[in-house]
Amino acid sequence: MRVLACDGIHEDGLDLFRKAGWTVETSDPIKDPKALAEKLAGFDAVLVRSATPVPGEALAKAGQLKVIGRAGAGVDTIDVEAATARGIAVMNAPDGNTLAAAEHAISLLFALARHVPRADAGMKAGEWPKAGLTGFELEGKKLGVIGLGRIGATVARKALGIGMEVAAHDPFLPASAAGKGSVPLMALDDLLAWADVVTLHIPRTKDTTNLLDETRLRRLKPGAFVINAARGGLLDEQALLKLLEEGHLAGAALDTFATEPLPKDSALRNHPRLVLTPHLGASTGEAQQAVSTILARQIIDFVATGAVAGCVNLPPLTPETAREVGPWMPLMTALGKLAGRLVPAPVK
Repeated sequence: MRVLACDGIHEDGLDLFRKAGWTVETSDPIKDPKALAEKLAGFDAVLVRSATPVPGEALAKAGQLKVIGRAGAGVDTIDVEAATARGIAVMNAPDGNTLAAAEHAISLLFALARHVPRADAGMKAGEWPKAGLTGFELEGKKLGVIGLGRIGATVARKALGIGMEVAAHDPFLPASAAGKGSVPLMALDDLLAWADVVTLHIPRTKDTTNLLDETRLRRLKPGAFVINAARGGLLDEQALLKLLEEGHLAGAALDTFATEPLPKDSALRNHPRLVLTPHLGASTGEAQQAVSTILARQIIDFVATGAVAGCVNLPPLTPETAREVGPWMPLMTALGKLAGRLVPAPVK
């Protein structure tokens, strides 16, 4: 078995492949779909982070590919539908970077509250920039968390620990979940009007792209702050700049962007009330080690036994169940092919 590891996958995960008898080849990020398509020929698995997108056209020559592994949580840079159509499993490791991503969001919260980046830049420029950098205390302030999954829930817990009031909106939780737990749920527009700071922790989908457009950003109270350390494209960056210029928003912190790397001439780079980091949410040694080993074990088990874990386009299947149903797989495959020939429309 052969695995291609792009984007600097941690060696601990690669060592697990080697110990299992796999051949490991590493590569720098591959952004060109045609170049990736050429590279994938002959590999059984590929490991990527956000710097290597996997569109459908990149799978054109990947006849041997069984698994695409995302070393992290978000799979919005992978064409899951195209992979599924080709019978390729798409796996991720969302648990591995939860703490790192949550702590980074909290660090951005403190950076906004106390103007840390501007103070640091001024000091290093030979200034004493105390005037004009009066911050605010976080205890007692209202934090609106959009997305109460693993990372959002961890952010909420840490914010409660420093004395903030916390409420949340989650487009993927049913209304019946409201009022359960220590974090109350609110409608999105109500949350925006209530919060002093809003932080995003949701995946990017067609429904969440530009979720915070100009209309919604204007629902924030004057002087509010916004943090996006989730996925690029969840908020309208041009609308954000407009509301910062107008003074409606006091500041924002962005770790993810609609286009990455952020273009050198982006107006975001020059705004004094924006804190920017280059997609560092999962960039800790502990997180990178964790996601690589989690992903490696999932892929090795899947190929060796048929066990399914951490897969976004297949239901979970324990090793025990995989062994039980394994002998029936050829029959199920044959029946599926027969059904595909008998029905007039494509089968999904």
